[in-house]
Amino acid sequence: MRPRVTLMLATVAVLVGVVTLAPAAVRLVTDDSGGTGAGAGAEPSPLSPPTLAAGPVSVDFQGDFFGWALLDRSTGKIDGSNNMSETNSAESVLKAWIVSDYLRQLGSKNPPTVLQTAASLAIRDSNDEAADEVYFAAGGSYRTQPDGKPDPVIQRAIKICGLTDTRRSSVAGKAGWWSFTEMSPRDGVRLGDCIASGKAAGPKWTTWVLHEMSNVRGSVKDQQAQSGGGRWGIIDGLPAEIRSPGPVSIKNGWTLLAYDDNWHVNCLAVTNKWSLAVMMRYPASHGLEYGAQVCASVATQLVTPQSGAALQVPQSPAGKL
Repeated sequence: MRPRVTLMLATVAVLVGVVTLAPAAVRLVTDDSGGTGAGAGAEPSPLSPPTLAAGPVSVDFQGDFFGWALLDRSTGKIDGSNNMSETNSAESVLKAWIVSDYLRQLGSKNPPTVLQTAASLAIRDSNDEAADEVYFAAGGSYRTQPDGKPDPVIQRAIKICGLTDTRRSSVAGKAGWWSFTEMSPRDGVRLGDCIASGKAAGPKWTTWVLHEMSNVRGSVKDQQAQSGGGRWGIIDGLPAEIRSPGPVSIKNGWTLLAYDDNWHVNCLAVTNKWSLAVMMRYPASHGLEYGAQVCASVATQLVTPQSGAALQVPQSPAGKL
């Protein structure tokens, strides 16, 4: 989390999941290539408990990039914004994969206590140093690979989870950094599904990883240089009827980056029914709270069925999201 100076402000109108710079035809994009079919269920009836389902999303977004994707884990169908294949730096969202990748390689063995503690801190507190410990134990390296591909840890995510848009960073000097790995919203929901289905961490450790993700702690205001509170975003946009039966497993990623003077904010949440990812870049002056509210707003708008008791769409410091 490094301080920056605001460089640019672009206003993007988002309607029904479509990011446009000017009035244009509206459509909701569907991709049937993702998912494992591991979740429950059919289209909710009026009497069904609330869940998330694809539908209109309206966000008056101020920034360079905003995209979202929702994967129905019962069908593998992915819906989202028409730019859901475009990428953002993944940031700490990848810590859930790094931990899963390391634990899967252990098979039936237990990790050393120090590494299991680090794995927990990497997810619950988004601790950077703890994540690096697990990353190197999993076989990761910050060196740029000779073939130009991401390092082995990220390559395994691409292969095991069926990611189609994820690639190493194009930012000068950051190509080997896992946090700068470029990922799209639709790959984000595939990653969430991959973790929840057991493919990422394997049969022994999946429940543990999901438990850690459901116990992410700390508010959006609780931020330090190498760690920070990550219990915000999508989880705040869900009604109690979704949060309480649980678990809702989450992992957010956020960094204030100097090279483009933007917050890079990503939110990921997964349950037994769905996986949702929201990704964005916007000026530093808006603060981290702005991104958290955008993620919550998207989640709230996708709650189905809506009722009179549905959560209100959160407001940004500058006005309507």
